[in-house]
Amino acid sequence: MSRKYKFADNDKLYFISFAVMHWIDLFVRKEYNEIMLDSWRYCQKEKGLEIYVWCIMPSHIHMIIGSQNRALIKLLEK
Repeated sequence: MSRKYKFADNDKLYFISFAVMHWIDLFVRKEYNEIMLDSWRYCQKEKGLEIYVWCIMPSHIHMIIGSQNRALIKLLEK
């Protein structure tokens, strides 16, 4: 099931979470964690993503994010 995030106010922080399809334990491997961290660093530097806290679980991720420079929905699009 797919859902789109809706951000009503760009000046607020938001809790987001996302999971690997079929809840496969993908993030037990260091290489895949590093790919996520590198992607987040890129988004912070190039897109203005503000990450306040994150937690990588074996099959899903939780984050509290914000942005003052750009609409959050634009940061999460492909």
